[in-house]
Amino acid sequence: MATDTPSGQVSDLDWLLSGLVQRVPYTRSAVLLSADGLVKSLHGMDADSADHMAALAAGLYSLGRSAGARFGDNGEVRQVVVELDSTLLFVATAGSGTCLAVLAGRNADAAVLGYEMTMLVKSVRPYLMTPVRQTAGAPGTAGL
Repeated sequence: MATDTPSGQVSDLDWLLSGLVQRVPYTRSAVLLSADGLVKSLHGMDADSADHMAALAAGLYSLGRSAGARFGDNGEVRQVVVELDSTLLFVATAGSGTCLAVLAGRNADAAVLGYEMTMLVKSVRPYLMTPVRQTAGAPGTAGL
């Protein structure tokens, strides 16, 4: 699994995702991810599915940013919602460089889920930031 969390260590944020999934009926799983698609924390899915979800969510978020730049006066992405036959997928900004992706069944109340996601993010936003990754320097430059 591509993750920012050291191998074998449970993220301190897993309990937040678990609480969100338990509070909102028909919600199945949640993944906290860096904007470039690495899993930071997860609840309700296996590691392989979480990696796939993180990649999809990062792509959707990126498309939303592009749409905002072109058509939305450079506004920030608040939320991207994908409505499938039996599933809802929400991707929301969760802090600087971080996104929250949530899967729910079709019967979930989208307004309640969106509200709960917003409240979760607002309550712990400083802890959800992902620092910008440093680019590797050319050989012999010691990471400059």
